[in-house]
This record gives sequence, C-alpha cells and structure tokens, in this order.
Amino acid sequence: MAANPQRRDARPIIWMIGFLVVAMIVYFVILGQRGIDLISSGTVAGIGIGVGVLILPLIGAWLIFATLRAGIEHQRLARIMASEGRELDVSALPRRASGRIERDAADELFAQVKVEWEANPSDWRNTYRIARAYDYAGDRGRARAMMKRAVNQYYGRDS
Repeated sequence: MAANPQRRDARPIIWMIGFLVVAMIVYFVILGQRGIDLISSGTVAGIGIGVGVLILPLIGAWLIFATLRAGIEHQRLARIMASEGRELDVSALPRRASGRIERDAADELFAQVKVEWEANPSDWRNTYRIARAYDYAGDRGRARAMMKRAVNQYYGRDS
C-alpha cells in the first residue's frame, strides 16, 4: 500500500506534546515542593498558601490528562471515519490565503452535514461529521461540544 503523500508525519507533534507534558510534570513537582515548604513553615499564611499551591499541580495534572484523553479519543474516531470513507472531503473547497476554507463554502458544507445529522442525531458518525463541519465553519465551541457528544455516543454513554 502506498503512503498518502498528503498525510503529514505526526512524529514532530507527538514529540512536542511529550516535551510539553514532561516540562509541565517537572513544573508541577517544583510547585509541589514549594507548597510543602510553605506548609512546613508553620505559619497560618504559609500553610494556607502552601495548600493552595499544592492544589495547582493537581488541577494541572487533571487538565493534561483530560486533554490528552480527549485528543486520543478524537483521533480514534477520525481513524474509523477515514477507514470507512466517511470523513468530510474538503479538498475541493475554495480557501483563503491563510488556508482556511472560505466562509460561504464552509457554511454550505455545514448545511449539507446538518441535514444528515438531523436525520439520525443518535449515530456517532453523524455527530462526528457535524462536529467537523462546525470546526470548518469556525464555530470551535460547538465543534468541541459535538465532538464530545460523538465520543460519548461511540462509547454508548449518550444517545
């Protein structure tokens, strides 16, 4: 099977994500040590600030985990859609100089995909496609919400 010439090598992105995660973990460890130092100072202010500082790495670790998990789940759905030939084909749509799809073309694509989704909104494939259409149309908030819904539908957690 020949390699797809339009498919970019993901390794640089994976290495950058790995580097950033390791850097954040190092930062969290240093921040945690500072929090423990503040708590061990024994003063009321030191203990209060130390507890607050210890909470920050926990929140950060949860955010990293949730973001990576969502990205992995989205990639899983994208691979399935590509293997089924159901990924949105935007190669022929007109683009701006920045590479973004022209607004009118993105809106027309969205209208087509919305009809499919409205016919069967409980199918994760339709929800995935409308999430991608929202993204191409520039509505990132709705795209994220629909992609989360598509993941939940895929795992049978949402109808």
